[in-house]
Amino acid sequence: QVQLVESGGGLVQPGGSLRLSCAASGFILDYFGIGWFRQAPGKEREGVGCISSNDDRTYYADSVKGRFTISRDKGKNTVYLQINPLQPEDTAIYYCATEPLAVAGCDLAPASYPSDYWGQGTQVTVSS
Repeated sequence: QVQLVESGGGLVQPGGSLRLSCAASGFILDYFGIGWFRQAPGKEREGVGCISSNDDRTYYADSVKGRFTISRDKGKNTVYLQINPLQPEDTAIYYCATEPLAVAGCDLAPASYPSDYWGQGTQVTVSS
């Protein structure tokens, strides 16, 4: 059974940093493209970045380039999202999701990830 569990969220002051984790079980995360998404109150879920399955290339939304970094730890079957520096507009629930097929590349569109392939999310709040 595919399971993803996010962790690492919390309350952080502007300018601070966080590293979110997306731990996988039931499948080898390395073989699949993994996306990171966020949803702020009253807004649609948006893709912030993803890491490709075949070459670990990373892709980011223009709004977060230079501040978000995605990496993969194959030994821990975990993908990370580093955010630095955090800004108040980063306040949201952050989710990771896995693509359903082991194909090259990855996708920033939430609709590309089936509903059963998402984690439960972790809350990030940026406030002074």
